[in-house]
Amino acid sequence: MFSGGLGKGTMNKVEAIIFDFDGVLVESVDVKTQAFADMYKQYGPKIVDQVVAYHRAHGGISRFAKFRYYQETLLGESLSPSEEIILGETFSNMVKDAVVTAPWVPGAHEFLSAHHQKIALFVASGTPEEEMKEIVERRDMARFFISVHGAPAEKAAIIRSICEEHGFKNRSVLMVGDAMTDYMGARIAGVRFVGRSLDCQATFPSHVPVIPDLRSLYDFC
Repeated sequence: MFSGGLGKGTMNKVEAIIFDFDGVLVESVDVKTQAFADMYKQYGPKIVDQVVAYHRAHGGISRFAKFRYYQETLLGESLSPSEEIILGETFSNMVKDAVVTAPWVPGAHEFLSAHHQKIALFVASGTPEEEMKEIVERRDMARFFISVHGAPAEKAAIIRSICEEHGFKNRSVLMVGDAMTDYMGARIAGVRFVGRSLDCQATFPSHVPVIPDLRSLYDFC
């Protein structure tokens, strides 16, 4: 059984850490923001601003949920399953290589290297699962993780599945994310949560512990 002490004065032990990917392990959020902006620039700057704002406010959810919002709510257009697939493939082609080469979040590589044999580590991303697995493989990160998960499964379902499959007690599992979607997934699943944000408490409720990068994650392990 993997184990590791949890800091901040608690007697619980961390058996597992579940990481979001973009903005938590890799500095790739801006890559995807720009891709969404480029895909909708034909509709004018007002729509682009709304697209970018929605993307930033809803980090961690599936790109397909965002496409449905953009097309149906912002543009007032229906979106067929085939059109959704085309949008997804276009987006993937625009971002995949850039995410593979994006820089690490400070401290992320060092943390994974130091802890993957002590604590069970997982990825739970809003990126489509097969694409996420490919990116992890291409970045030579697969060796750090027990398993890698992505869309269409939602964060809470992924967390619950990991806990059930491996027999982890909920309070011994830590989710690290950079968006309210990650926080809500952790809350619904009943696991602990640490936010990663350069804006300190701006992204999360005031009671949520927030770290600027993964060099600070050692305090929770």
